[in-house]
Amino acid sequence: MSQQKKQWGAIIVMIALFAMIAFVTNLCSPMATIIKNQPGEISNVLAQIGNYGNFIAYLVMGIPAGMLIAKFGYKKTALIGLAVGAAGILIQWFSGQINAEGNLGLVFGVYLAGAFIAGLCMCILNCVVNPMLNLLGGGGNKGNQLIQIGGVFNSSAAVCCYILMGALIADVTKARISDATPALMIALAIFVIAFIVICFTKIEEPEQAPVRVDLIKGAMSYRHFALGALAIFLYMGIEVGVPNFVNLMLVEDGIPVATVGLIVAVYWFMMLIGRFVGAAIGNKISARAMITTVSTATLVLVLFGMFAPGDVQANFPGIDWSTLTLIWQPIPVGIFSFLLVGLCTSVMWGAIFNMAVEGLGKYTAIASGIFMTMVFGCAVMMAIQGFVADTFGYMASFWVVIFCAAYILFYALVGSRVTKREE
Repeated sequence: MSQQKKQWGAIIVMIALFAMIAFVTNLCSPMATIIKNQPGEISNVLAQIGNYGNFIAYLVMGIPAGMLIAKFGYKKTALIGLAVGAAGILIQWFSGQINAEGNLGLVFGVYLAGAFIAGLCMCILNCVVNPMLNLLGGGGNKGNQLIQIGGVFNSSAAVCCYILMGALIADVTKARISDATPALMIALAIFVIAFIVICFTKIEEPEQAPVRVDLIKGAMSYRHFALGALAIFLYMGIEVGVPNFVNLMLVEDGIPVATVGLIVAVYWFMMLIGRFVGAAIGNKISARAMITTVSTATLVLVLFGMFAPGDVQANFPGIDWSTLTLIWQPIPVGIFSFLLVGLCTSVMWGAIFNMAVEGLGKYTAIASGIFMTMVFGCAVMMAIQGFVADTFGYMASFWVVIFCAAYILFYALVGSRVTKREE
């Protein structure tokens, strides 16, 4: 019996974890809408505290996650990550049980701690699920197929997250963190089930080479890799910034939250489509050509979204969850341009990584850890975009996205050129 057939339970759980990484991570953006509407003047910068906690955790855990895998193996590391994630979810849930009257600082502090701990879990699981699915599939084409299936469920979970959170937030002016309890409990249940299944699953693990921190300096000495690490840092500002601030902007414009959830879910559905297309053409088109195309398209789409006439609108279908009836909501056409950016971001990570690790040789493993660390760029870029939104308005904040896309285009055309290779 093959490795895959013997461990079908672990395969299903790993794919479920792939989905939950997206589900838990994407909770931060609709939660920002809830936080933004708490009593008092809550700025867009403060509203992003969930993203800060979640993504700063990658800065802390990126390299240590690789060390955990090297020391304990994938199975034990996955169990550690799941235990940490369950604790983070419970702390976020507890923050919603605190009486917010006069205790907003305490509520936000507890929620931030929970988001940070959950972020540690997301980082650990990100370092586990890809190679573990490949291992369970027996490597080769079957292993790659399982990873691609995991990616599909990852994008699908992001779509479900926005739809579910939109349905849970009936009235944004009265919304509280406790309203997200059903979503948090779904995540917790998956983590607990995954922990139990993995505990009783025997996994034949490959021998792990130690992760040497002293290799970081060597990897960063490669110009094309150092510039690629910055590209990933800024890429996070595009992937999360576009749907996040579209969500906040539409809610601010008075559009029902349930409808906004469906609208923003389209962005992640576009990412799902983009991943299918990227996988189909990836062996025919170079990473450089791919990134040049999608970064240029991102610039065009975001600029169109920013300057399209607001009075030119199209009807978007929504659901009134209280009566389960279909409604039609007029939406500026420029918003649809923002949603199409999901097609572009779907292939950016993989293609940037492909160019950045070219010729690194023995530094490739540590380079993967550095890339995972650079995910904390999301926290930085969300703070910057939130500041611009508070100062100049939501639409002006998308200049931050323009800057990020322009740098990625520069990296594809110039910065990714390999100037030296590991012998």
